[in-house]
Amino acid sequence: MAKPARLMSLDALRGFDMFWIVGADALVAAWLKVSESGVARALARQTDHAEWAGFHFEDLIFPMFVFIAGVSLAFSLGRTIEREGRAGAAARIARRAVLMYLLGVFYYGGFGTPFQGIRLLGVLQRIALAYLFAGLIFCYTGWRGRVTACAVLLLGYWGLMTFVPVPGVGAGHFEPGQNLANWVDKNYLPLRKWDGDYDPEGLLSTLPAIANCLLGVLAGGLLKSGLNDRRKVLYLVAGGAACALAGWLWNFQFPVIKKLWTSSFVLVAVGYSSMFLGVFYLVVDVWKYQKWAQPFVWIGMNPITIYMIHNLVDLEKISRRFVGGDLNELYLGRYGDLAVALVAMAITFGICRFLYQRKIFLRL
Repeated sequence: MAKPARLMSLDALRGFDMFWIVGADALVAAWLKVSESGVARALARQTDHAEWAGFHFEDLIFPMFVFIAGVSLAFSLGRTIEREGRAGAAARIARRAVLMYLLGVFYYGGFGTPFQGIRLLGVLQRIALAYLFAGLIFCYTGWRGRVTACAVLLLGYWGLMTFVPVPGVGAGHFEPGQNLANWVDKNYLPLRKWDGDYDPEGLLSTLPAIANCLLGVLAGGLLKSGLNDRRKVLYLVAGGAACALAGWLWNFQFPVIKKLWTSSFVLVAVGYSSMFLGVFYLVVDVWKYQKWAQPFVWIGMNPITIYMIHNLVDLEKISRRFVGGDLNELYLGRYGDLAVALVAMAITFGICRFLYQRKIFLRL
């Protein structure tokens, strides 16, 4: 049987997201050293995380990847359930989640660090847990059950964070170290925590991350539906705008904070992600303007691979072998860091293109 056609827009959006993870921020930082324009300063500010409350473009990158994982899940698991049944799909979900979780532990040093330095929760671990629970909910519920699960997770997290008192502090506090999520990490999350006593990918904040993934599942269901393309784009963009607006309104009581993955933060991030998906779907899959997106597709087809390569291989050091040393000092001058960043990014695209052309796709 012929395999269903892939959504090129989804691969391109995933690649666009990974583009910022694997070096685009270094390009912006290097550009700022060359240009002191207002545009460069504004872009540099957006490619750095908000210090605590608030939202910059950099804060969108991680939740958008979780959202995209949910969209992809709606396509891949639907076919798996048809072939293998719910039990087979659940076993596949569990296997992939365990492998991704272990990759996350490996990413942060694995057993190459002292035992107390092992990070049990991190970026890949959060994706693994969100994928696991969102996938199981997808297998055993319909769209009403998924919507209900999202509401329970987001409202439940809000209720816990707002009304459960933190010992010695009280209830309804969201400052660093003064909130329930940080208190739970400090007391119940063992081994290394990214921010000292607590972790931005901690225990309690995993709950809204599952909802983040489930909202991606709902968007994937919309794309799979029999609606015409114009309606799909309209619902993704308008629904995303409504979601982001709801998040910013909720911000007045439950602040938008990435390090706590607050429910308002989830709505804002998912809203922007949905609008991005709608625009990419319109341009790439409906209007068929695809050539510009091909480099992003190369990355988007092997996201975990290039993520691990950037962790294990010093591409900046390799880049300096081409544009470093006296060449950099004597001839490139203030453009030296920009040249290094551009060559490192070219190497990244080259690796992904090599894998794509030879149809080498490493999946869990």
